Amino acid sequence: MALPVSGPASLPLAGSPLRRLRATVGAYLGLTKTRIIEQLLVVTVPAMFLAQRGLPPVGLVLATLLGGAMAAASAHALNCVADADIDVKMKRTARRPLAQGQVPPRHALVFGLVLGLLSAVWLAFTTNLLAAGLSVAAIAFYVLVYTLLLKRRTSQNIVWGGAAGCMPVVIGWAAVTGTVGWPALVMFAVIFFWTPPHFWALAMRYRDDYAAAGVPMLPVVAGPAQVTRRIVAYAWVMVAATLALLPVTSWIYAVAAVGGGAWFLLSAHRLHAAVVAGRKVSSMALFHRSNAYLCGLFVAIAVDAAVGLPPLF
Repeated sequence: MALPVSGPASLPLAGSPLRRLRATVGAYLGLTKTRIIEQLLVVTVPAMFLAQRGLPPVGLVLATLLGGAMAAASAHALNCVADADIDVKMKRTARRPLAQGQVPPRHALVFGLVLGLLSAVWLAFTTNLLAAGLSVAAIAFYVLVYTLLLKRRTSQNIVWGGAAGCMPVVIGWAAVTGTVGWPALVMFAVIFFWTPPHFWALAMRYRDDYAAAGVPMLPVVAGPAQVTRRIVAYAWVMVAATLALLPVTSWIYAVAAVGGGAWFLLSAHRLHAAVVAGRKVSSMALFHRSNAYLCGLFVAIAVDAAVGLPPLF
């Protein structure tokens, strides 16, 4: 599928010049999906703390966060351009700027490409070339592999496409050390296995939206029991992956990993049991808990590294 070069006609923005300016800025910010960016940045800082084994330089953290935010915004804006035709068919995305005709597709495309270029240049000059290269790879993977290749072709789209969302921890680690150490790969794996349960819980809620848009998300092509069975399976692998960080962390992280993992597994199993029993249940509860779980886990990583207690092993 090629990137669209045309789209809905831009809607005229009424009101005073200041109001029009605010509306335009808001529309471009909407392309970047700022709420998702916040979550990506939440995992970057703990990765930098663990790489430093303490508090990294504040300037380096801020530079990495800014570069990472621009990279994520670039990927999201380009994703909006590529998905403009299906966003108008889904209630969840119908209010996005391109679906509403608030931004011309060509302008959104240029906006996304410029942000990607700026993020790479910024990270190259303020951190290192490895971090900059990884940011470019993340953008390319999200747009070319997930959005254009996988999303409309396979129910495994979010499994493999979710790898792009794992890159912030690797970029953060590389910004501190100039390398990619094995703990960074473990954190990558944790987010990789976290993504399917997280997103499939959301997709269960919006199954009809994805079906109407012709996107074969797993809940569209498989029954609820099969979906929740896979959610449970991925949750177990994810929790197992979190334990691989125990050799470089103390009891602080261990408590969060074991306790939080048990809580998330219990939630996943309860969802599956409810679906199998035919009880009415909201998958969004698991979706929101997955956000809380990941945030709590990575906060524990940051606190553990900042406190500097001896590792368990």
